[in-house]
Formats: sequence, structure tokens, C-alpha cells
Amino acid sequence: MNRNLDAVLSAIGDTFQTEIEADARFYREVDIGKQAESMGLADVFDRFRGVSAIVPLRRPSTGMTVRVDGRTFVNYAQFDSGIAVPGYVAAESELPQKPFAANDSMILNFV
Repeated sequence: MNRNLDAVLSAIGDTFQTEIEADARFYREVDIGKQAESMGLADVFDRFRGVSAIVPLRRPSTGMTVRVDGRTFVNYAQFDSGIAVPGYVAAESELPQKPFAANDSMILNFV
């Protein structure tokens, strides 16, 4: 599998560790490619540029919000850290995961 991808996903989980609530309605998106670029992992950057990890938030953050249908997240997987990614990303990871159970409607926080 992809150890560099696992390192990026773990870093995202660690960064937002205190803000994550696994079954929250509010969430923010983190670009996996940009996170990889900041860590100097060009292979992950090239492959996952523009792909977002979902970070479910314990509390809403300031800024604009948009309501999103929870069915948008079909085939997403959630890691033990609480973050969720599309199934094709999760398939390349060795981190423990389960299917992501999104709420009927989710609220995206732009920050």
C-alpha cells in the first residue's frame, strides 16, 4: 500500500485531533494533495491533488457554511482518527477504517 499516503492522512488527523467528533454534522475539507506538498511528499501530491479529506467538527467554525446532502459521502471510509476520505483513497491506505456514516444533511464550514 502507500506509506506516504498513510503519513499524510495521519498528519491531517493529528492536526485536527482536538476538533474532531466522528459523527458530527459540521465538517471542513482538507486537500490531501496540499497537505502532502507541505510535507514534501511529491508522489502523494501528484496523485491526490484536489482530493479532499472530510474532517467532522465538534463545533461549527466561523465563516460561510453550506448544507450538503449526506448521500454525497456514499463510498467514503472513516479512519480511527475520525477523518473520512473517498473509498478509492481509503483502498490505498493500511490505516484501520470503517464505512463513513454521514448524517442526512451535513454542513460544510469554509475557513
